[in-house]
Amino acid sequence: MSDPADRTDEINKYRKFKKVEGSTYRRVNQFLRKHTYITAREWAIARLCADFQTTSGAEMTFIGAHLPELVPFMTEPYTPQAVNQARNAFKKKVRMAGATFFYGAMCGFFTPEELDDVLFEASEVARFLMEIEGTALEIDDEIEIEDRVAEVMKNISRASSDLLKERIRQAENEEE
Repeated sequence: MSDPADRTDEINKYRKFKKVEGSTYRRVNQFLRKHTYITAREWAIARLCADFQTTSGAEMTFIGAHLPELVPFMTEPYTPQAVNQARNAFKKKVRMAGATFFYGAMCGFFTPEELDDVLFEASEVARFLMEIEGTALEIDDEIEIEDRVAEVMKNISRASSDLLKERIRQAENEEE
């Protein structure tokens, strides 16, 4: 077990979410609900779980016990089970949003230009959230991620278009 003084130092060094210092949970939650599917609770805990990752997993007990000290808009400690539940809710919502997005892209609901707009808006919100929490990517890493996602989306758009054309050809052949 680690020394309690070391844990206090760890809490003091952890200075994320400074840009929302003084904001209430409700206000942060309203902002997130307007721009994402996640809650303030899920966002903060997902960030903490990523930051306090160990070889055996995230430190659920530490995160829960020190939640009000680590996140300015959280007012009560959480049990390790509540931390785990919030982290899992975050993961589930991200997967569901991703599935919804890819479904829309694969079915041809969006033109390639519209997909670019969706990705741009999503990356702007993501960058803003990272700025609020005090996390940043190197510009080269950010560009590489955006380029990789854009390339995947272009491939999905092309494949979806080809698939839809093939289905139309097959349907026309069956009618003959």
